[in-house]
Amino acid sequence: MSKSLRFALLSAGFLMLIGCKSGMDMSSDYYVVTPEVLEAVGGEVPYTVTGTFPAKFFPKKVICTATPELRWNGGSVKGQSVTLQGESVQGNNRVVNYKNGGTFTFKDAFKYQPEMATSELYVTFSASKNGKSIEIAPVKIADGVLSTAELYSETAKGANTVPSQDAFQRIIKQAQNANIMFVIQQANVRSSETNSDAVKALKESMVNYAADTKNYAIENVQVSAYASPDGGVKLNDRLASQRETNAAKYIGNEIKKAKIETEVESNYTAQDWEGFKELVSNSNLQDKDLILRVLSMYDDPERREAEIKNLSAVYKDLAADILPQLRRARLTLNYQIIGRSDDEIRDAFKSEPKSLSIEELLYAATLTSDKAEKKNIYNTVTTNFPNDYRAFNNLGEIAFNDGDLATAESNFRKALQLNSSAPDANTNMGLLCLAQNKAADAATYFAKGGDSKANQEALGNMYIAQGQYERALSALRGSNTNAEALAMIMVKDYAGAKRVLGAVKNADANTAYLLAVAAARTNDAAAVTQNLRNALALDPSIREKIKNDIEFAKYQSAIASL
Repeated sequence: MSKSLRFALLSAGFLMLIGCKSGMDMSSDYYVVTPEVLEAVGGEVPYTVTGTFPAKFFPKKVICTATPELRWNGGSVKGQSVTLQGESVQGNNRVVNYKNGGTFTFKDAFKYQPEMATSELYVTFSASKNGKSIEIAPVKIADGVLSTAELYSETAKGANTVPSQDAFQRIIKQAQNANIMFVIQQANVRSSETNSDAVKALKESMVNYAADTKNYAIENVQVSAYASPDGGVKLNDRLASQRETNAAKYIGNEIKKAKIETEVESNYTAQDWEGFKELVSNSNLQDKDLILRVLSMYDDPERREAEIKNLSAVYKDLAADILPQLRRARLTLNYQIIGRSDDEIRDAFKSEPKSLSIEELLYAATLTSDKAEKKNIYNTVTTNFPNDYRAFNNLGEIAFNDGDLATAESNFRKALQLNSSAPDANTNMGLLCLAQNKAADAATYFAKGGDSKANQEALGNMYIAQGQYERALSALRGSNTNAEALAMIMVKDYAGAKRVLGAVKNADANTAYLLAVAAARTNDAAAVTQNLRNALALDPSIREKIKNDIEFAKYQSAIASL
């Protein structure tokens, strides 16, 4: 279809010169159309048409407007026109010199529509001489539009969606703390401390958890003893060590009395500078910034203590409010909360689903491969926990993978209404947009989709839609998907496309179709026929698409009987 406009314009010029009012057939052999076969790229059909006027063929008194027009059954679209005039015409259009001739170019793009597959590209004319209209017949210069890149809407349908995850943990680690406070420079455990509400609560929990082994498991009890950073290092070391010993002995005896089998682990810190820093930072002390600066300037504990004591105005407040809080032994009960087993969760859903938490319900859906059962569980979640987006996203995912785009869209939109920034729901909504040929909308959602592997695959499909084939291939490389193969076809790596398509895990009609495209581009007629036969067996609805696809134009006689 590489042609020149020369002959047509020569003919038109001839008609003008002789004053003929009727058109006549004009050859298309002299048009130059680039690309030779029009092709959809990034949702558009770009084209360049170039023509040349030889010397002495464009009349001096003629004005002519030439317009590219793509026509198909039931519609058409026009591109940007070019208006030319002879050198004797008064006007501001491009002048074509009668003696020397000249060239002109159309360069534009049509917005792609699926109907363009069976279209024809024409050049139409509007011409006049001395104000009198001259009739020039339109000239067809190209057939159809290659739309293989637009298969991204099909490859997107097969892309991996992103399910929302549950946060269910059967074993949850917990800790309960209580402090035993000490008098300055003393290490004896006082009854007033062991009878504090916090210590009594810890001992009560310890007894309860030890008795309820079905739901709890005690790991150990930790004792961490401290001395405040005032006083000498040797004194504080001795005090902290004694406080550790006495506190550990106390809680050990309590464990023994309760007949609980668990270990006591203990340690001590001679001078609790970290605790001191934290308390000062969170205090309302007037000179706390000065104190914190001293801590940052000096590492030696004795120098720190000396410098802080020199701040006589504030040291009284430290001694009254901060330091006493550091003379302590912290008791920590480490235990586990044991959740329901898989069987218990299944049984609870059957008998009393309202007894399950949202995390248990979402987890329950992962325990079955039955699609109907999954949907039932997720619908229960939306009823019991209507403000959580995850079940809506997962219902949308099921519908999308079933090809029910309307239901998928409804659920994805509900999910995003509840959590507009959710990466999983945004990625899935982006894929849906691609499946609906809405690449611009998809880009907006993918921007919120995060860096997951699934989002990279989704982005690869979007890059194909945008005509960024190398970028698409980079995002899709190694995925062994229809989308990766399509990107390879678009960069003319047909061997790579065939290899990838052979490795697609869940091959479908689109897989076979892409294999047929790769075969057509490598002139393998037998493979074209066989793969299209396979595609039709999986999806008979694509018969008309096969008939109209320019990729298979020269194979139509061979595939007519499929």
